[in-house]
Amino acid sequence: MPLYEHVFLARQDLAQAQVDALAENATNILTENGGKVVKAETWGLRSLAYRIAKNRKAHYVALDVDAPAAAIAELERQTNINEDVIRFMTIRVDEHEKGPSAMMRRQERDRAPRGDGDRGGRGGDRGGFRREEEAE
Repeated sequence: MPLYEHVFLARQDLAQAQVDALAENATNILTENGGKVVKAETWGLRSLAYRIAKNRKAHYVALDVDAPAAAIAELERQTNINEDVIRFMTIRVDEHEKGPSAMMRRQERDRAPRGDGDRGGRGGDRGGFRREEEAE
């Protein structure tokens, strides 16, 4: 079966449980039509580049899907009807990305504590040069 990535944006005033219910509903539509969701990721509430239907933020959800074209058509039809979804996009891919998506890796990197490290810049010696005593 063909592989797809389906991303939808839900209204900002929805609770996380309602967003999860939307993702579950999409999964049910696909399984009823002979497809399956390989991976589902919730990217969280994020700011939009511009307002969409009076929303400045939206809940992002991404689904990696293995389904026939008819299942994708039904998913898009029902997603288009749903008033809680403000935008969606489905693209066909050759293969799904292994591990977490780039958005999830970015969130993990942003949450990681930052150490001083040897990056130069602030603190320590000026310009990254070591004094002669340290060099020995």
